[in-house]
Amino acid sequence: MTAPAVRRRLVSAAERWPAGRPLLGLYRSARRRANAGADALAYLRGRHSFAELPDDVAIRTAYNVLLDRDPDELGVETFRGWLAGGMTKAEMAAAIRGSDEFANYTAYREMGPSVHFGRGVFVRSLPPARRILDLGGSSRNSVAGAFVLFDYPYPFDELVIIELPSEERHEHYRNVKEGDTVPTHLGPVRYRYHSMTDLSGFDDDSFDLVYSGQTIEHVQEHEADQVLAEVRRVLRPGGWFAFDTPNGAVCRLQQADFIDPDHKVEYTHAQVLEKLRRAGLEVVRHHGLNYAGRSIAEGRFDLPETARKWGLYEDIESCYILAYVCRTPTGA
Repeated sequence: MTAPAVRRRLVSAAERWPAGRPLLGLYRSARRRANAGADALAYLRGRHSFAELPDDVAIRTAYNVLLDRDPDELGVETFRGWLAGGMTKAEMAAAIRGSDEFANYTAYREMGPSVHFGRGVFVRSLPPARRILDLGGSSRNSVAGAFVLFDYPYPFDELVIIELPSEERHEHYRNVKEGDTVPTHLGPVRYRYHSMTDLSGFDDDSFDLVYSGQTIEHVQEHEADQVLAEVRRVLRPGGWFAFDTPNGAVCRLQQADFIDPDHKVEYTHAQVLEKLRRAGLEVVRHHGLNYAGRSIAEGRFDLPETARKWGLYEDIESCYILAYVCRTPTGA
């Protein structure tokens, strides 16, 4: 029996067997991508770029790669017309990435990239600051650090990154790019290597903004109180403290253990508010990242729903990540 005949029989059997339909959907999705890839490769073997693909091949490839489906008739006709009118292939791909379908249904299917994108939205919402302290802000992708990579929009006089020495970190966090002093388009980034629980090397009232992205959960609870007290001390009156951390209430629906082997605590919203109150830090606004309201209401965790609902939400307790912007009293 030929391979096409075998495939036809398998598809026919799956269609008659309800439990096989999800597998059939995965199979068809993979076939669509393979077909689009074959079309593109057949042309690219001649060392042509995406921009040089025939219009119909480029449209089909872009739809399959970005939206995981073949283009509908309206989409083909629309993009044919736009391409004929001068739109470039790159502009076509950008238009698809800017669509509601991509942003709300296709872009993020895994938690890691989705959470990362939402954290960038949070960082870009923070106020301007001239001197910034980032607790644990190194990055695997750039020596400039995570804060700059998140595209914080405002220039600064100095950003100081506090990071543990490599040998003291969990093995998951040793493969990061670091330096001493790094020039960036926003300002100089300087590294200091010690625990974020010890900020004694910094003067009182010396920073405009302290940022802690996914770090407070990596220390014990009493150490977190020490960090918050030190943050309060080094911030100028009216200075800002912004941080995000996993929502323990939602994480426990996902799995019984911590979601990261290096986590020591995964807090609930109520626990965070109490800690901030005791530290004398006023919560100006808070957000949830990655909304999971429907599945949480049913007492379960739904990864596709949570990954798809990226960005900032008002209902913080129904989100995967807790995010806070706090301020010190102006009269302090």
